[in-house]
Amino acid sequence: MTGAREGREEPGGSDQLYGRLKEFEGRAAATEGIGKDLVNEPMIRHWCEAMGDANPAYTGPEAIAPPTMLQAWTMGGLSGHTDRSQAYEDLFGLLDGAGYTSVVATDCEQEYLRPLRPGDRITFDAVIESVSERKTTKLGTGYFVTTRMDVRVEGEPAGTHRFRILKYTPAAVKRAAPRGGRSLRPRPVINRDNAGFWQGVAEHRLLIQRCGECATLRFPWLPGCNGCGCQEWDTVEASGEGTVFSYVVMHHPPFPAFSTSAEGGPYAVALIELAEGVRMVGNVVGVPYDKVRTGMPVRLEFLRTDPELELPVFRGGEG
Repeated sequence: MTGAREGREEPGGSDQLYGRLKEFEGRAAATEGIGKDLVNEPMIRHWCEAMGDANPAYTGPEAIAPPTMLQAWTMGGLSGHTDRSQAYEDLFGLLDGAGYTSVVATDCEQEYLRPLRPGDRITFDAVIESVSERKTTKLGTGYFVTTRMDVRVEGEPAGTHRFRILKYTPAAVKRAAPRGGRSLRPRPVINRDNAGFWQGVAEHRLLIQRCGECATLRFPWLPGCNGCGCQEWDTVEASGEGTVFSYVVMHHPPFPAFSTSAEGGPYAVALIELAEGVRMVGNVVGVPYDKVRTGMPVRLEFLRTDPELELPVFRGGEG
C-alpha cells in the first residue's frame, strides 16, 4: 500500500492535535498479552498451503513455524482483542473524534530472534512507538501510527513486530468520466516483481515463473521460490489450456466495468488450473454465468477492456 505511505506534511498552520497525539508515544498498547493458541501444526499447515510454501523445515518432528507467522500467534481472532490498553483506546478515540475515522494498514517490519516450534506459548507486550505529523496521501489526510510488539516464549525474546497504519479522513474522490459511455476497470498494480508478467500480457503471452534451482513453476509471480528459496528464475509460456478449479458468481455490488454487457453483472470469476499445474484467477467469458461449472475446460484469451488495458481471461467450453 505504497500510495498510503507516500504522504507529505500538511503545509501551513499549527497542528494542535499532533501535540496531543505525541503524548501517547511510549505508552503501552498491550501488556502481558497471551497468544490464544499454542504454536501448532494445523495452523502452520494451513498457512503453508495458503502461501504455497513447501519448505520442509515446516513439517516433520523437528518442524518450526514459518518466521513470517510471527503476528499470527498474537492475533485476536474473530472475537477480537481483549488486551488493548486504555492508552491505545484513548489514542484512537481521539483520532476518531477529530474526524480521522478511516484506517488502512500500510506496512510492517519483523525481526526474528529465535524459531518458534509447535507447543510454544506466546506472550507479548506492545507499545505505541510513534505518531507521525499530519500527512496528505492519495487516500486522504491523517496520521501514521506505529506500534511495536515484542514477542516472547517462556520469557525469551522471539521476535519484534512493527505495524504501521494510517488513520485518515478520506480525500474527495474525483471520478473520471467513463470513456465511450462505460466505466473503466481498476488498473493492475505493476511493480518490479511482476512487471515481466504484464509485459507478457502486452505481447499476448501468459508467462509462468520457473525456479532456476529446482524448476518449480509458480504463479502469481514472486521474487523467490517457495520450494527452495532460490531467487534465480526464468519463464515458460503457458499453453493456454486449463480447467475451472473453483468459481464464484458476483451478483452485488453491480460493477458495469466487469460485465461485457455493461449491466454490472452477474459475472463469473474462477480459479483456473492451467495445464502446467499452477492456478490463477480470471473471468470466464463466452458462456452464461450460470453455466460455469467446476471442471469446465477453458482456453486463454486476451480481452481489451479499454484503450489502455488488456487482460487475460478464459473462454469456457462444454467439450
